[in-house]
Amino acid sequence: MSFVLSLITFLPAAAALLLVVVPTGRPGRFFLRAWVAVAAIEMALVVALWVAYDPRAGYQFTENLPWIPSAGVGYHVGVDGISLPLIAMTAALFLACAVYSLREARRPRAYVCLFLGLQTVCTGVFVALDLIVFFVFFDLSIVAMYFLIAGWGHGEAAKAAALKFFLYTFVGSVVLLLGFIGLFLASSPHTFDIVALTKADPLAGRGLYAGVVLLALGIGFAIKTPTVPFHTWLPPAHTEAPAAGSAILAGVLLKLGTYGFVRIAMPLLPGAWRRFALVFIILGALSAVYGALVALAQRDFKRMIAYTSVNHMGFVVLGIGAAGVLAGTDAQARTLAVTGAVTQMVSHGLITGALFLLSGVLWDRTASYDIEAHSGLAGPAPAFAGLTAVAAFASIGIPGFSGFVAEFQIFAGSLGSQVAATAIAVSSIVVTAALFLRALQRMLAGPLHLPERPSGVARFADLTTREAAAVVPLLVASAAIGVAPRWLLDVIEPAARNLVHLVGG
Repeated sequence: MSFVLSLITFLPAAAALLLVVVPTGRPGRFFLRAWVAVAAIEMALVVALWVAYDPRAGYQFTENLPWIPSAGVGYHVGVDGISLPLIAMTAALFLACAVYSLREARRPRAYVCLFLGLQTVCTGVFVALDLIVFFVFFDLSIVAMYFLIAGWGHGEAAKAAALKFFLYTFVGSVVLLLGFIGLFLASSPHTFDIVALTKADPLAGRGLYAGVVLLALGIGFAIKTPTVPFHTWLPPAHTEAPAAGSAILAGVLLKLGTYGFVRIAMPLLPGAWRRFALVFIILGALSAVYGALVALAQRDFKRMIAYTSVNHMGFVVLGIGAAGVLAGTDAQARTLAVTGAVTQMVSHGLITGALFLLSGVLWDRTASYDIEAHSGLAGPAPAFAGLTAVAAFASIGIPGFSGFVAEFQIFAGSLGSQVAATAIAVSSIVVTAALFLRALQRMLAGPLHLPERPSGVARFADLTTREAAAVVPLLVASAAIGVAPRWLLDVIEPAARNLVHLVGG
């Protein structure tokens, strides 16, 4: 399996290139079915990778080939217990979106090729063990998502949202690159290799220099996450994107930022991370509360879900920040916080991906996300109502779903050293529960009421087999983690311990 990571990474892009040259005249369903087939093969390859992975052995399935040797850049890829669950979550979410999109009628060839390319660059970020390889994949994700929002979003507002998304996140990428160059210049010999930089710790004892580099990395990753106050691009991008685009944007692209903190900022700058851990703790708690409170004020169902992403990513930042605080805690607590943060990344991808696909069903039926304009949907659409309720309760973090396992670990690992910040973050769960319960009560209960349509027809069809087949596996996976999490935690925990050891000095 020496080249399995390259196969998993580049198979979608290779399929996209083949579909680009397919002669014109093929029906749209040919491209959509091809996407499902490729996504299913990807999922099977990732399952095989998971089965062959040994949690005790560190980086595995590595490939290290010279790319730009004169600049210290190599094609170095590999997986560990932090990246493997995110690769699996990515494969599952793209497969769900492929199934959901089987009825897409607008320029299906371009639509499919953009999603296939996006899957390659997202997977590439999670396998990269070289800063420049990481950056190339990280930056290309912006391009594919820009065209998906602008080309398949909701009208003219989608173009403005796509432009704001691109410019905002591109600035973050530029700042991030400057941080990478700072690490390169500090190393001797100069290299962009993440493994070599982790061993060398080139910025140890270089207080101001290390602080500036961490600031650059922090801004770049915080914009992508997004963390308050760098979150303003997120709500319009989510609201205007097509449902599958929103699912990937929330489920996968936001994790590129939090993963960057865990893969690069923490192990490569352990001293600076310890010194400034409190900053990340404050930003995490602030994001958790702010996201929940602003979500509570929304009338737009999709925009409400978007702000809950700010809330949930705040929990992740709180957990990884707490892992840098040595006083008043121990290695077990810090490991628990990191494990919870990675579990939350996976959990949020599954649950919020399902919620955004369900919001797409709402748009397909009524061309509206207005919570106040809908009521009584449980009558004509019991399957839609049931799955929406399940996804909402999973997002709240009730026991039995992955959100509970993740949040419990984050709070348990953070509470010992950060009582105030953890208490503030925990309070946001009550707000999140209130906003979801309000939305469910308004939209699903009572007499049937739908937004006015030009046709004058007022009906709400229940989930189709295709829509259910896209959403149900995501919620089943969340429940599998919530009920029996050991199969996931056994993979994450050894890598989390190694990270905590690096940060703890």
